[in-house]
Amino acid sequence: MQYGFAIDQRTCIGCHACTVACKTEHDIPLDQFRTWVKYVDSGTFPDSTRDFGVMRCNHCTDAPCVKICPTTALFKRDDGIVDFDSERCIGCKSCMQACPYDAIYIDAETHTAAKCNFCAHRVDEGLEPACVTVCPTHSIWVGDVDDETTGISRLVAANPTAVRAPDQNTGPNVFYLGAERAVLDPLAAPVRDTYLWARPDEQRLRTSHDYEGDDPTAHTTLNTSHPRPWGWRVVTYLWAKGLAGGALFLAALAVILGVSLGAVGDVVAPVLAAVGAAATGVLLVWDLKRPDRFYYLFTKPHHTSWLVLGGYCLLLFGLATTAWFVAGVLGLDGVLGWLAWLVLVPCALVAGYTAFLFAQAEGRDLWQSRWLLPHLLVQALMVGSGAMAVALVLAGQSSSAVALAARALLVGAVLHLVVTALDLGGGHRSRGAAVAARIIVRGRYARLFWLGSVVPVALSVVLAALAWTGSAGWAALVAGLLVQPALLAYESVFVRAGQDVPLS
Repeated sequence: MQYGFAIDQRTCIGCHACTVACKTEHDIPLDQFRTWVKYVDSGTFPDSTRDFGVMRCNHCTDAPCVKICPTTALFKRDDGIVDFDSERCIGCKSCMQACPYDAIYIDAETHTAAKCNFCAHRVDEGLEPACVTVCPTHSIWVGDVDDETTGISRLVAANPTAVRAPDQNTGPNVFYLGAERAVLDPLAAPVRDTYLWARPDEQRLRTSHDYEGDDPTAHTTLNTSHPRPWGWRVVTYLWAKGLAGGALFLAALAVILGVSLGAVGDVVAPVLAAVGAAATGVLLVWDLKRPDRFYYLFTKPHHTSWLVLGGYCLLLFGLATTAWFVAGVLGLDGVLGWLAWLVLVPCALVAGYTAFLFAQAEGRDLWQSRWLLPHLLVQALMVGSGAMAVALVLAGQSSSAVALAARALLVGAVLHLVVTALDLGGGHRSRGAAVAARIIVRGRYARLFWLGSVVPVALSVVLAALAWTGSAGWAALVAGLLVQPALLAYESVFVRAGQDVPLS
């Protein structure tokens, strides 16, 4: 059984009765919507048209929001309705990133995720959703789309239909009859500087010139606001955990290669790792809309979510860091010898697990890159080795120790530049990913990308090469300092650009 909607845009008059009924039924806060009507105007007066599109949750057959939710606050019922439990939600906003339809928002009053739930409470009483009841033109049909005898199934079978974002392969269960592509495709009709009765939100205005629509006369004249769910805390968290994993990795590598880093390898490295991992955890909790519920990640975990699995990676890394610190302080060189091989796994996990989390954020095409996992690993090598290079030089360690850090930094920085070029300059899996990459390389973020990230990393490559033998400690120190803000700049544009491509 699979409940679904069919929306007949041929008869829809854009009256917003569905929107009002939905807001009233669910007591939705001002300026937030579970269902809304999008307008697209095309042509030139007097030969102009206005098309409507009713937007809402698609109750996907393979719902990405359910898979990424770390506490099963979002779940799929036996009847196919994707519902939510606000009492379990921690406000992580990952479901907003996973949804390719902009259907989920954080309720301004409860600070938890909310969306169209098919008026499940009405369905359970044998009633239709509120939007269906009030529609004056019977443009909204509901029912079991798996049952060929239902009215919605017969309607869909007898008429050409379209769905939103079919390339996402989520199995959307909202079927549109007579809807124009310019309404269903969020990149087909950009906004201009105004709507019909209002000014678009700042996020819409910022992104309005990032891409060209299919028809130069078509533009969106009414829509809802959808701000970026993730900001500077996620950017900083990516850098912090990379530094943590990379620093401990270099210390382990030194033991394996027989290069003594002295107290820096035995004590400073695990301290850097612990501080980076702790900062990662603090930033993650700080970014929650319900930080008081952070422990739900462990008491009510959903093990398909990489938010939960990532938490386990952090815990494992914390254990490895603690073990290394204790062995280093006690001078247990033999223990460090075999521990060096064991900590390589948690170092890789803490640096790279976000690639799997971002892969679950199916609404953000830029983040679906096959290069993301190797990129995170080489970024960790770059900033972790950079931090260790600074510590080794300041501690006056041997030239062989400085040389190892400089060489690791050089390898990490070069690979970071190579993977960046492959990721942003190569082919892209979708138009959305191509638009996001263009925003970074040639658009609004180009200055920060080139001057704030690429140039400093390239300069650090030169400086690290000068410190190859370990004699030019100053060069290793400067290179280690340069790569830290450079990675923050890169993650800033990567995280923001991925969220700037509109989904509705």
